[in-house]
Amino acid sequence: MGLFKRKKKVNKALIQSAPVRGKEHPFSLISSYQPLCNVELELYSSLREAIPIIDAAIGKLNRLVGTFTVECENKSTQKQVEEFFREVNVCQGNRGINTFISTYFDQLLTYGEAVGEIVLDSTRKGISALYNTNLKDVTLFPNKNTMELVAYRNDNGVEKKLPYQSLILTTLLNPEPGRAKGTSILKGLPFVSEILLKIFNSVGQNWERVGNIRFAVTYKPDSNSGTTAYTKENAQQIADEWSRVMGDKNNTCDFVSVGDVSIKTIGADNQILDCDVPIRRITEQIVAKLSVPPFLLGLSWSTTERMSSQQADILTSELEYYREILNPVILKIARMFLNLKGIDEKLTVSWNHINLQDELELSEARLNNANALKVEMEVERDFGVKQGEEGTIEGV
Repeated sequence: MGLFKRKKKVNKALIQSAPVRGKEHPFSLISSYQPLCNVELELYSSLREAIPIIDAAIGKLNRLVGTFTVECENKSTQKQVEEFFREVNVCQGNRGINTFISTYFDQLLTYGEAVGEIVLDSTRKGISALYNTNLKDVTLFPNKNTMELVAYRNDNGVEKKLPYQSLILTTLLNPEPGRAKGTSILKGLPFVSEILLKIFNSVGQNWERVGNIRFAVTYKPDSNSGTTAYTKENAQQIADEWSRVMGDKNNTCDFVSVGDVSIKTIGADNQILDCDVPIRRITEQIVAKLSVPPFLLGLSWSTTERMSSQQADILTSELEYYREILNPVILKIARMFLNLKGIDEKLTVSWNHINLQDELELSEARLNNANALKVEMEVERDFGVKQGEEGTIEGV
């Protein structure tokens, strides 16, 4: 019997796209220089934090894209995939593939790029977790031979190619031609957002000046009364009494003075610029870029029922487009799970209906088409019978 107990071996999952933090010299900022694209990441994050309507629009799109299921040919395989999607670990400490896809899609909309990783267990025979990679930790390059994206990890300014590219999930939103770079839906908003923030900042400063009232006390001594020699002392006495009166917040005090003393409110005569119109125009630009109907963002702009219906149809087409972009990622995860188990089946992604209104409109459209087809068949039948009767009469 040994004196020391052996430590139990723990199965650990290795994440290859996670950053490696080693010892750095005091001037680490020089060695950890990142490309200019990281500045864009900070810019888009700041836009979401500074302007709530942008953050709300991305959140609405993320929730409205809906949930999904992967359909298999075999029922037993279907149950395995559903259980895996429901119980798979996600790097944020949650479970379920919906959490992973939600974070993945949020990253795709904000930055135009999304990177994830399928983390295998220690036996390399199963999937341990799904990892949402920080875009600052990886760089994507195009492979000219296979026309696929290759992920490199940023280790203190040195880019190293990840060894298992088949486990990396990458998606680009509206990629630029000839470049491995996606396009964020926030592209084009920094300029108008800067103007909007200036207006908000000015409004805050104006209210701080006007809301917190300041007074101008003017003392005009009479040259004939002989008090000119004591102007400084009188002014100091008035200032002390005024400070005492304004500083006593618990009790109501009156200020009494002798002589020609005038009191005016600073800023009371100034007219604050009307900011409703410019804010409305800039907000319209932001909403148009985000493709979200204004009523979903709490904007009570004048609109009609027909206009709202058309905006909902446009939003539906946008969500269908985003679903098509996410389908390859979902299928790759499902196929990897089944291939590790030695199963090869045809898979399809089935999304739920966006809302009940769309389902009702689809059913009404099918009913109208069926009624139109029924009328056409009756007209053709009656027309054929009439032609037959006319032919019989001519034969007789």
